Amino acid sequence: MTESGAGTGIVLRAGDVRLTVDPSQGGRLASLSIGGREVLLTEGWSPIDWGCYPMAPFAGRIRDGRFAFRGRNVQLPRNRPPHAIHGTVFERPWDVASQVDDHLVLTTDLGAAWPFRGRVTQTISLSPVGLDATLTLQADEAMPAALGWHPWFRRYLGDPPDGTGADREEVELVVDATSMYERGADGLPTGALVPPGPRPWDDAFTRLRTSPIVRWPRFLEIALTSTAAVWVVYDERAEGVCVEPQTAPPDAINLATAVGQEPDVADADRPMSASMAWRWRELRGD
Repeated sequence: MTESGAGTGIVLRAGDVRLTVDPSQGGRLASLSIGGREVLLTEGWSPIDWGCYPMAPFAGRIRDGRFAFRGRNVQLPRNRPPHAIHGTVFERPWDVASQVDDHLVLTTDLGAAWPFRGRVTQTISLSPVGLDATLTLQADEAMPAALGWHPWFRRYLGDPPDGTGADREEVELVVDATSMYERGADGLPTGALVPPGPRPWDDAFTRLRTSPIVRWPRFLEIALTSTAAVWVVYDERAEGVCVEPQTAPPDAINLATAVGQEPDVADADRPMSASMAWRWRELRGD
């Protein structure tokens, strides 16, 4: 298992909240303790499977790791075969640009796996009732781009999943969307929008009526907002669930190309930015 550990990384503090950010592990939120309760998965089989990490310069999967952009054919490493997944920066070391008790700025380049040059800046702020994060992609040259975050929330708070005590509480997800992207046989979006289907989910939702909520009854709830228009929700893993804001759906580059359009583009004169906010409140037996 890959493990963060509460003693690694940079710790931001606000009231009884402790947020550990690990620049060496993809600039991810490695731990978030609220009132003494850890809400994130702090370990996983690979860097894809734990914490809350930034996704850039693409979010979600790219089919077979291949796409074409302005006459240039690109083959990316297929880090989740047969596809490329979640960008290039979640495994890269990040540099600390500035740091105070409740605020942190990190930067990194896009790495050799991405054939276009640029840098990403992540700004993180913490308060007793929430956190705010911003990603900005400053491109040196025109490139297709999408941004997002991939949080892994614990399925259970209180007793561990194999416990039998009364304090064990399973997470509830509130996702009220008008539509979601239809999934093809390969699990990737076809480009069509359809009414939301039943759980379990591994789906990209859009046109949300209200902010998604992650809730552990009697303990805590977290409301999530973002400037991103797409939310990918994954709840098929026994240990945790994901609620991921993304500026575009998975395989957005190829979806746009298939209908004769250009995907979202960042260039030297037009950086791309996205923000995310979490706001929590303790339920205290509600």
